[in-house]
Amino acid sequence: HFKWVEHTEERMFHSLLAVPLLLEDQPIGAMNVQTIIPHLYSEDEVEILSLIGDLAAGALTRAQLYDKQRRQIEEMQAVARVSEAITSPQYLDDILRVVTELAAQTMQAAVCSMFLLDESGTQLVMRAAQKMTNPYQNRRPIPLGHGVVGEVAQLGEAVYIRDVRDDPRYKGGALARAEGLVSLLSVPLSVQDRVIGVLNCYTAVERQFTEAEKTLFSTLANQTALAIENARLSTNTAVIREMHHRIKNNLQTVAMLMQLQLMDAERLTARQVLETNIHRIRSIAAVHEVLSERSFRLVDVKDVVTRLMQTTRDAMTAPQQTITIQVSGEPLQLPSRAATALTLVINELVQNALEHAFVGRTTGIVSISLGRSPHELIVLVRDDGVGMAMEPKHGLGLEIAHTLVGEDLRGRIKFNRLPEGGTEVSIRMPRAIEQEMDE
Repeated sequence: HFKWVEHTEERMFHSLLAVPLLLEDQPIGAMNVQTIIPHLYSEDEVEILSLIGDLAAGALTRAQLYDKQRRQIEEMQAVARVSEAITSPQYLDDILRVVTELAAQTMQAAVCSMFLLDESGTQLVMRAAQKMTNPYQNRRPIPLGHGVVGEVAQLGEAVYIRDVRDDPRYKGGALARAEGLVSLLSVPLSVQDRVIGVLNCYTAVERQFTEAEKTLFSTLANQTALAIENARLSTNTAVIREMHHRIKNNLQTVAMLMQLQLMDAERLTARQVLETNIHRIRSIAAVHEVLSERSFRLVDVKDVVTRLMQTTRDAMTAPQQTITIQVSGEPLQLPSRAATALTLVINELVQNALEHAFVGRTTGIVSISLGRSPHELIVLVRDDGVGMAMEPKHGLGLEIAHTLVGEDLRGRIKFNRLPEGGTEVSIRMPRAIEQEMDE
């Protein structure tokens, strides 16, 4: 019996011939032929359409088998990529970021995130998240047993939620709605029956995960947990090596600065020499203060310079002066050696401006801008002071700046006298230094 289906626009058709699509006598679909004018289908036409239906059923079956095999190959490749990532010589946070990205691709998910238990074992801290906005990435630690993530960590069992936007077990419903997250699969990161964290997979539409997908995601989680545990076991040795390496580099930098200082030794008092070197060593210390807070990851030069400028201004300005130092632009994430060199250069330029640009003035502005182009990192240091001389003399500070930019940063530095008064110094460096490891 024919039944009209609303909104299908089939009212124009009069005749219909439908044959089943069969696979081993089991229906997997149907094929329809409709005509606008009334038509009585002959036995030959029915037989031809049935034959076409059999061919279509066979083609669909082969396509399904192909898709299944392709999916299995992709899953094995994903497991292999994760294995490669977790055994690569990278820092743990870099590994976790790569794993979450690979997991999101493999699961065809909108977002994957990873939480690890802190040292006390009472809270879960966000350590990696793929394609997330700041509100999600800056989430507060989750107490063990609290919400879905806390429950997974406490019980050591996977949890699936069809729609996190409305499920009372999920404590971040408002955030999920803002991020466009719907379904969640959350699995524990376990090593020898001990949970060390949680791996989450979010989708942008409602989705029922298959058993195969759950197994695959758990496999990725188990591999990641093992990598984390191995990384922690070798952390102490790695940290000692890293500290030795960086102390050596910093001592070499200090030695180079003092060697350059010898050129001015005759005209400077011992006090002036010591004060100058103290300022430079503080620049190095500021870099490593940030490094220690970020567990030896890349250094945000903007953060370092912002912290350092308060000390530099207080040390280099007279009590009656009100000099403003502004730091703006993009965060520049650099390895420690490049970050140390760039921070030293910026500090030398700012000290030079504070010493020479505002003679006889009580107010002034020094601005530091950081940015990047497709091929270069760019830093501008500008002041609104008296402006540089037509033929400026480069003292020791500027000599150090030239040396560090040219040798350590492989860049170039340029001084410009501004038409409206003041001086602008531009530093341009190849973006390759963002990726280079410390030597």
